[in-house]
Amino acid sequence: MQLQGMDRVGLRDYVTRQLEHFFPDGQAPGPSVDIALDKALQRLQHCIAHVKAWHPDRFDYLHSSQYATFLYFLANSLWQVDPDARACTKLFLLNKALNGIDLFYEIELPPVFFIGHSVGIVLSKARYGNFLVLYQNTTVGRNHGIYPELGEGVVLYPNSAVIGRCNVGPRSYIGQGVSVINRDLPGHSCVFQAEAGDLLCREPKHDILDDFFRF
Repeated sequence: MQLQGMDRVGLRDYVTRQLEHFFPDGQAPGPSVDIALDKALQRLQHCIAHVKAWHPDRFDYLHSSQYATFLYFLANSLWQVDPDARACTKLFLLNKALNGIDLFYEIELPPVFFIGHSVGIVLSKARYGNFLVLYQNTTVGRNHGIYPELGEGVVLYPNSAVIGRCNVGPRSYIGQGVSVINRDLPGHSCVFQAEAGDLLCREPKHDILDDFFRF
């Protein structure tokens, strides 16, 4: 994968300087970043290669959605090898500060996902299927300790939410402003909010997921 504007060492030092700037506690984060960097870049390359909106083999640290994805992979990869590393928390908080996304490093996102706009996204420790799409101000959260389960190819459009005991079927396209709370969705449908507050599920006119990903 081609790194735009810098090489691997430059990227490591760039992230390290950001962490030192935001968290000036005198604890050098460089070694922790270096431990997980190669794994994070491998995961990022696989993800980028499947997203149609992005060049299949190019990462630009100044592309905010790509960088938000990278910081998640970096924090999660580090947590897998060193779960006590305070650097995991710093990377999570850095992503939150820079990109406005609340994506904790212990959350297991799928290998391929696409962040349209990161601002206001809040994700809980739900179960996420592959080829996930997230837009701004989307929420996946628990209710009374119960987390949702999202199937493969779920798209969350702006301001939508999936909360609580939900089993969201594959290729569920949850429309703007729609809240799915403690209920199941059959999948392979566009989900809208009816005037009475109920949900309407309609068959999509084309394969919406094909708009986002290379399969």
